[in-house]
Amino acid sequence: MLDVVGKPDALGAMFAQPDVTVERRSDGSFILSSNTTAVQTSATVGAWLEHWARATPDNVFVAQRDQAGAPWRRVTYRQAWASVLSIATALSQRDLSPERPLAVLSDNSIEVLLLSLAAIQIGVPVVSITSAYSLVATDYAKLEAMIALSTPGLIYADDGPRYAKALAAIDPHGPHEVVSLHNTRSGDTAFQDLCVPADEARVRARMTTVGPDTITRILFTSGSTGTPKGVINTQRMNTTMADARTQLWPVLERMPPVIVDWLPWSHTFGANHNLFLIMRNGGAMYIDAGRPAPGLMDTTLANIRDVRPNIFLNVPRGFDMLVDVMDADKEFRRQFFMSVKIMFYAGAALGIKTWTRLQEHSIAAVGTMTPTLTAWGSTETSPVATDCHYMAETNGNIGVPIPGCQIKLLPRGDKIEARIKGPNVTPGYFRSPELTAEAFDEEGFYKIGDALRLADDSDPNRGMIFDGRIGEDFKLLTGTWVNVATVKARAVAALAPLAQEVVVAGHDADHIGFLIFPNLAACQALSGLPETATRAQILAAPTVVARVREAMQALRAQGGGSSSYAAAALLLIEPPSINDGEITDKGYINQRRVQTCRADLVAALMSASPAPGRITL
Repeated sequence: MLDVVGKPDALGAMFAQPDVTVERRSDGSFILSSNTTAVQTSATVGAWLEHWARATPDNVFVAQRDQAGAPWRRVTYRQAWASVLSIATALSQRDLSPERPLAVLSDNSIEVLLLSLAAIQIGVPVVSITSAYSLVATDYAKLEAMIALSTPGLIYADDGPRYAKALAAIDPHGPHEVVSLHNTRSGDTAFQDLCVPADEARVRARMTTVGPDTITRILFTSGSTGTPKGVINTQRMNTTMADARTQLWPVLERMPPVIVDWLPWSHTFGANHNLFLIMRNGGAMYIDAGRPAPGLMDTTLANIRDVRPNIFLNVPRGFDMLVDVMDADKEFRRQFFMSVKIMFYAGAALGIKTWTRLQEHSIAAVGTMTPTLTAWGSTETSPVATDCHYMAETNGNIGVPIPGCQIKLLPRGDKIEARIKGPNVTPGYFRSPELTAEAFDEEGFYKIGDALRLADDSDPNRGMIFDGRIGEDFKLLTGTWVNVATVKARAVAALAPLAQEVVVAGHDADHIGFLIFPNLAACQALSGLPETATRAQILAAPTVVARVREAMQALRAQGGGSSSYAAAALLLIEPPSINDGEITDKGYINQRRVQTCRADLVAALMSASPAPGRITL
């Protein structure tokens, strides 16, 4: 492994060394476990907030700008704890419980955080639903299904008129109280009315009923097939994950994390990993109204310049855009690496080109490689099951099991299926006993559906490599298996910067085909067309088509046969649809849903007949 920090650093030992045991079984399976004993600093996440309210009362806990460029509205730990007691008092006077939880339809905000923590403090689960299902979706079927399943007693929508259509769609699934911060409708409750004088005795009486098995959140999966499932998250899951993070990154106890974060609390990366990273270690979260998308990344960059975070967490697309900025703005690069001590990505694999460019920029700016780390897991594992708490030689290493967690690896043909067991794993799906039973094997291991392999068969401490989804790979007519994860990663790298994401098609066909979601800004720059050009015109530009064909030819030249490159490709004019489940608001593209929803394009891609827009070798 490479040196974690490249040279001696005043922070000392930043990370724990990997220490893994392997139990090999007669059936060919084996189990990886951490030799590090799991610690538990608290039975509940709320205890951390109260602790820091006493230990560092005037430190910033959370901050937000009400609009780009506005002053930060900061809330200290003392103020947050007082607000939680106040709001929890109001919630305790209502008919709220695990059977009638709090549902949040809105994006991240200070008010959403305080309301959510108040509910969690007294044992009321938070049903976190992406705002896209209310504001972007063209129908409300998924939103209705989530509300019908969870039966909330209180629903938060920050602006009454803005959410009016969504609220009308779910109204038949009541009764429920609606709370809004802005433009409260007649008959609804203003958020300010929840800020009542605190009855601490009443709240603490409710707190005594909260324990490790109490539900904190119900997080819905992205719904790759059918209706999204409600994943139960418990206090034990959250505290296990956050304590393990600090055990593996002991620097956090000496360097309270300061982050600029856009990741939505309707997903486990933001709601569990990032939030409880802050709460466990007395850090500060600056809510970012930007995100890695054209026109919004500038907001993120401005916030980074202002806050100077010491940890930068994002999805790979965020890092892709970050290195492009650093290419052009050396002063931003210098400021970024002077303050950021750890970079962390999750949600998808980081491309090798971006990983390499990050290291080159770091060395150019501060003379050393800044740790660029990742982890692996899912909503069902809170979300961390393995952690790469060391500087791997290259991208793609997902690390080793966290303390208290076991990874079972079972040979499945030419792949190795991974299953997970530990206190960080969900007890099941909300009000879905059949789905819960199907999700676990006879030993209680959660069947995540991913394939992993050891980075070094002789040394498990060198971590594991993500090897795609068990059910994602397919065979060509030749009988040759296509490793979708590998082909996709190579394709995105070869097509950079034109491809935002690539869907690999070809099941039961004689060749592979690529459905390419384009990076429109990069395609437009290459096309030479004016800003008024349509998406179709940009993607049909001869220079763009030629560049895609060159990338396809380069992939073929790398060797590996027909299962390693595409013989045909389509640049997709229509962006991925969140309504159809093709993409989540975190930017994850669902390969299967895209091919199902665009079956006509897949057929055209695979056809021997000419098809409009198809690019062939």
